[in-house]
Amino acid sequence: MQLRRSYADHQITGVCGGLAEHLGWDSGKLRIVWVLATIFTAFAGVVIYLALWYLMPQEPPPAPNFEPPPMQPWKKSV
Repeated sequence: MQLRRSYADHQITGVCGGLAEHLGWDSGKLRIVWVLATIFTAFAGVVIYLALWYLMPQEPPPAPNFEPPPMQPWKKSV
């Protein structure tokens, strides 16, 4: 599994969601740990977050569930 920013689990840019998916952790707990680490490291977490935002590719959006129209709409399907 490649490390990517999460498309579905994001609060700001998806960095913590992507890290949580990659590591198999709960994203809420990872965000709490990230905030605490940022506070206790003189806000170095902000710089790391910005770097990861720039370096981590975005996960592509899921494909829509698109069903093509019937070929002959005048015929009733059984």
